[in-house]
Order: sequence, then structure tokens, then C-alpha cells
Amino acid sequence: MSGFLLLALMLVLGACSNASNTADMSNTSNTSAEVKETGNNAAGANTAKIIKDIFGEVEIPAEPQNLLVTNSSYAEYLIEIGIVPQMVLLTAEIEPDYRKPYFEQHGVKMIETVQYQYNYEQLLALSPDLIISQGTGMEQTVYDDLNKVAPTVALDTTGDMEDAIPKFGELFGKTAEATQVLEVFNGKVDQARTEIAQAIGDKTVLVLRVESDRYRYMGAQAANSSSRFFYEKLGLHIPEIFKDSKDWFTPFSLEILPEIKPDYIFLEQRMLQGSDASQSMKDLEANPLWKSMEAVKNGQVFPLKTSDFVQGSGPVGSALLIDYIVEKLVP
Repeated sequence: MSGFLLLALMLVLGACSNASNTADMSNTSNTSAEVKETGNNAAGANTAKIIKDIFGEVEIPAEPQNLLVTNSSYAEYLIEIGIVPQMVLLTAEIEPDYRKPYFEQHGVKMIETVQYQYNYEQLLALSPDLIISQGTGMEQTVYDDLNKVAPTVALDTTGDMEDAIPKFGELFGKTAEATQVLEVFNGKVDQARTEIAQAIGDKTVLVLRVESDRYRYMGAQAANSSSRFFYEKLGLHIPEIFKDSKDWFTPFSLEILPEIKPDYIFLEQRMLQGSDASQSMKDLEANPLWKSMEAVKNGQVFPLKTSDFVQGSGPVGSALLIDYIVEKLVP
């Protein structure tokens, strides 16, 4: 038996002895296929339940003592509905500014990791008794490896807040709390959309991404949550030339800048671990075609952080982004 498997087996056998702040899972999910006793405690403290995730059925502890969340936005979703995980994986340089103090405030231990990678030895050393992860896009082999560390729930969701939060509510018996969180957030969205519409009418807004080797614009008809956030929820209008784009971000040549004619531009210098877009940004700002755009000449170009609208997706982060957009578009 390899050292990895032996260590995994030892941790699984010893998982019930791990102690930490208990995530509140006393209310079991209505979607659980089965709840069964695994201990002799009359109060049912040592119970497990079987739930269904994107890969099938998985048995998880009903009251985990050391919950690990692999997605920082997921951790925010959980905290906002009243479930505080013990640990969260994150890549510090791509996280929004508010996240670290937010997790510190709630007593969540932050585990730094390489973007898009899992260090399984590191995870084993953390001794989680439950792992929560995004299922959409996850490979079976990755899921299997995570399950060698601890029972893993790969949630069947793209990560969109309005899709994920209700599912977390069902999983942890917090449906009322999940509904309330979304109602409060959507109320803020409605107010912002009204204010923006009154301020700028049908003027157009371009979200432009600057990368190390190319330039891309956000599509208004993309299924991605951030596209829907800008162009559906907040009701912004994309320039006519791009109105039919269904991709989240589409590459384009700077030669067509004069044809785009946006009234406002949110400009993102993409933050990606191992990549630097600073030179591309300098090249853009020095380009005569860029300088000749009305939005640029009128001072209607606003910086946009990747961390704020990608990693910062959540009831807290998205509300902060709404405030920023309203500040820039509403006099």
C-alpha cells in the first residue's frame, strides 16, 4: 500500500476523533436519500446521512467537526446562511480585499493553495471530516482523490450564487435562511438597476478584459454569472457591435476600437496566478485608437478588479461591487 493511501486510511479511521468548532448541521436536508444512526448516542450526535451530489450518492457526517470548503465563494455562501466552515482553500493574490478580514471575523482558517490545483498531502494533514467543492467541471479522478481525504460533496452547480445558495440551504437544513439571503440581495439589485436606468438610460457599457497576450470583451448573452450580473441583473446595455455575443469573454483586435463606441468602460487587468497583464495594459493605454475613444476622452473608464467580480462573487462581494458600479455610473 502506498504511503498516500495508508495515510488516507489512517485519517479516515481517525476522523471521528477530530475536534473543532462544529458547523451547524443539526437540521438535515430534505433531499437526503437516507439518514442512519452510526453511534449509540440517544441524541443522535454520531449520525451520518446519505446525500446525492453530481457524482452520485455519498455518505457524510450529519454534524461535521472539521468542514473544509475548497471554494472561497462557497464558504461565503455558507457563512451567510449560518453555516460556518472550519477551513477554506484560497489563493491569496486573487482574492478580493474584503475576504481575509471577513473570514477572520468568522473564525475560518484560511489555507493558501495554488490556483486550480489541490495538494492532497496538505489536505490530508488538515484532517477534514467533510469537504465541500464545486462539482460542475470537476473530473471524476479529482473527486475520487478528494474522497480519499474525506467524504466529499461535489455540489451540482456552476457556482452561481442564485443556483448554489438554495442547494446549500437544502443540504444543511437552512432553506429559510437561503431564501432570505437571496431576497435581500435581489432587493439591492432592483434598487441599483432602477438608479442606473434613471441616470444613464440606454447608454452603453463595455466590460473589457486585458490579458498578457490578448484583449477580450464580456458578452451580454453569455450564461456566465458575471455576464448576467452586469447585463441582466443591473440592466446595462452592451455596445451594438457586440450585442449577439454568447461567450463569456471573446477576443478582439484593437483595430476595431473605433467601431465599438461605448459610453462607459469597465476595464479589467486580469489577475491570474503566474500571468502578468501589466504590459498589455500599458500597450492599450498608449494606443492612439484607445485614446481617441469618447469614453476615454470623457474620463468614463473605470478600473475593475478580477478579484471583485470573479472570486468576489457572493452576497457580500457582489453587494460591494453593486455599490462600486452605482458610484461610477450614477452622478
